[in-house]
Formats: sequence, structure tokens, C-alpha cells
Amino acid sequence: MVVFAGQGDARRSMELLWRAGAEPRSAPGPKPALSVDRIVEAAIELADAEGMSALSMRAVGERLGRTAMALYTYVPSKAELIDLMCDQVFGDLRADHDLSGGWRPALLELAGDLWEFHLRHPWLLQVSYARPVLGPGEFRMQETMLRVLFATGLPAAQVRRLVGALLNVVRGAVQIAAESRLALKETGLSDEDWWRTRTAALGELVPDLPERYPNVAKLGGESSPPPAGVSYLEHEARLSFEAGVAVLADGIEAAIACAPRSGTE
Repeated sequence: MVVFAGQGDARRSMELLWRAGAEPRSAPGPKPALSVDRIVEAAIELADAEGMSALSMRAVGERLGRTAMALYTYVPSKAELIDLMCDQVFGDLRADHDLSGGWRPALLELAGDLWEFHLRHPWLLQVSYARPVLGPGEFRMQETMLRVLFATGLPAAQVRRLVGALLNVVRGAVQIAAESRLALKETGLSDEDWWRTRTAALGELVPDLPERYPNVAKLGGESSPPPAGVSYLEHEARLSFEAGVAVLADGIEAAIACAPRSGTE
């Protein structure tokens, strides 16, 4: 399931994201007052725990001990709520990566933070980057990445493309890790058990598989056991992520080496 941000009323979404309008007052009563921040916090907690498919105004209201109708006074619909959720978690990303050792260590650290960030909020992987949120949290995340990437000294046009490349490397790999966790939760079968039963059947039915596909067979001997408590698939996804970021950093170094020096033609 792909979710697109920015599907609610544009003006109201911007007002909520930037807190530009006054919040409505709660009706008097014994329950604590609602607020946009409380609603967004509850929605994030729900999505973190149960996934995007569980998100609804009704479910968030139940989490707060209110009806969905009570939430609409603050947030017009689920569309605006998703914008607010994304922007809130974007704003929580670390922004103080140390550049004293150069851009490469900072880039690797930033990439690692993005990996952990998406595993904490796996529902974000269902929100397409095709439509940005345009809130303060998203701008802060962009500023964080640009601060590190501009330290390469490359021109803005190249840096712009590198932001997309970095996010694609991270999201592509972490999606597999997140889905590995979800598969265990939804099927009750671990990666190891799944592979064991399938490969056993495959070995019996296609005994000459290594001869048919020799290059695929080579990969089997190159795998390493995962750390305790980490599934095989998540471990492989992490290794793919690290390899992808390293190759991206190598490419940046090559681009820097090829860039014209100031004062030269």
C-alpha cells in the first residue's frame, strides 16, 4: 500500500504543519483538553505499534478516549493527520552530525541514523516521497542532509541528486528489514524456518540447481550468520545498506576528484 502525503486541504494542512492558526478550544468537561500535538502523538504511537493499515481517526480517538468526531475539530481528516505525523517524526531526526573529521564519517553516521529512524517508524516506508509534506520537520531533515552533503564541496545540482540517492539506498534496504519483522509478526514463521523448509523442498525437486545457476550458487557460500536476535533477512538487508552507502561515498569521492578546481578552466 502506497500513501501519498499532501492529499488534504492545502491551506489547512499548511496552517496545521506550521501551527499558523489558533487551535480550537475543547469543550469543558472532566477529560483533559485535546490538542493537535496530542492527536499526532497518539497517531504515531498507533502506527508504530500496529502499522499504517490500523490508522484511522476512529482508532486514534479510541486511543485518546474520545470519538473520531472530537478529533475533527483539530484535524480535518486522516489526510492532514498523515502529513502531521510524517512531519513530526522527520523533525525528530538527529541534526548534529560531526563534520570535524570530514564529510564521509558524517555521511555514514547520517545514513545509520536514517536506517534506525525508518525501523522505528516502518509505516513511513509506505508514504511516498513523490509528494513532500513541506512542513518544518521535513525542511529540518533536508537541512540536516544538505549540511553533510554540502561539506563535500560539490555544486548544488549534484548535491540535490545525492539527497535522492542517499534516501533511495536507505529506504530500499531498510524496507526489506522492516518487512522481515512484519513477516514474522503476521505469519508466525521466522526467516530461518521459512528458508529451511523451502530450500529443503527445492533441493529434492531440483537437485541440479547449482549447475543450472552457478552464479546464484556462489552467493550461498558468501553469506554470514546474523547476530543473535536478528533475522537472516534483516542482517542481509543491513549488509546491503552498508555496502550501498559505502559505494555511494566512493562515488562522491570520485566526483570530488573530478570536479574542476577553483581558478582552473
